[in-house]
Amino acid sequence: MRKTQLTFSTLVFAFVTLLIVTHLHAKAQGDLPTKTLRIGKHQIVAEIASTPEQRERGLMFRFPLPAGRGMLFIFPRPQPLGFWMKNTPAPLSIAFIDNEGVILNIEDMTPNDEHTIHRSRGNALYALEVRQGWFKEQGIAPGNKVVDLPEASEE
Repeated sequence: MRKTQLTFSTLVFAFVTLLIVTHLHAKAQGDLPTKTLRIGKHQIVAEIASTPEQRERGLMFRFPLPAGRGMLFIFPRPQPLGFWMKNTPAPLSIAFIDNEGVILNIEDMTPNDEHTIHRSRGNALYALEVRQGWFKEQGIAPGNKVVDLPEASEE
């Protein structure tokens, strides 16, 4: 009887802990503002990561992105950028974007790859991560312009 109570109590504790962690993770992910961006005739709704903490977390531990959704990383000034895929289980494509909104380069990124650094080919103010292949499927390439980008702000 005592062993059964202990096992039941352990299961209840584990379940409650899992619910709390799941709720906190969902809340943390859902707190980012979104912005609809346009690239030619295409639109994407992007979560905005503009603080160092938001940029560091990015899409880590996230499941695959729905179609038409992404994450826009905004930096305080144009600079060479580098991204990796640590703890990121979804395959992504990233577009590095300059301060005029022009796409410098697009890279495909492998899930959970902690060794490859994907770098901008020039000074970028923004980086836009989307489901892998989305840019190619839409015919979006370097040189295209992203409009309706939020202003960069000093940190």
